Amino acid sequence: MFDRLHHVALICSDYPASKRFYTEVLGLRVIAETYREARQSWKLDLAVGEHAQLELFSFPEAPPRPSRPEAQGLRHLAFAVDDLDAAVAHLERYQITVEPIRLDELTGKRFTFFADPDDLPLELYER
Repeated sequence: MFDRLHHVALICSDYPASKRFYTEVLGLRVIAETYREARQSWKLDLAVGEHAQLELFSFPEAPPRPSRPEAQGLRHLAFAVDDLDAAVAHLERYQITVEPIRLDELTGKRFTFFADPDDLPLELYER
């Protein structure tokens, strides 16, 4: 019944900066962009692969995340990549700070963390 993730929704503090980050830096494809006048809010639907979506929202005066990364709720968002070194080099070309690559002791896979414009922890996990 619950066999596939449909979307993850993020509220961003600077909509143009987040839109640029997720579309230009991470290369996610825009599915739809809508301005909702009643909420004074943008909603941007982005494709993550063939089956999942990322929704970016802008809400006036949304409170910041309480702490990073151990606050209750979403800990981080992970993207699967085929070549971790190439993905890290791509981010670094955009002056994105990437943590040192680590090894997952449970799976033997390599991974690393970086942050979006709102300091949301994002992970790259090598397939």
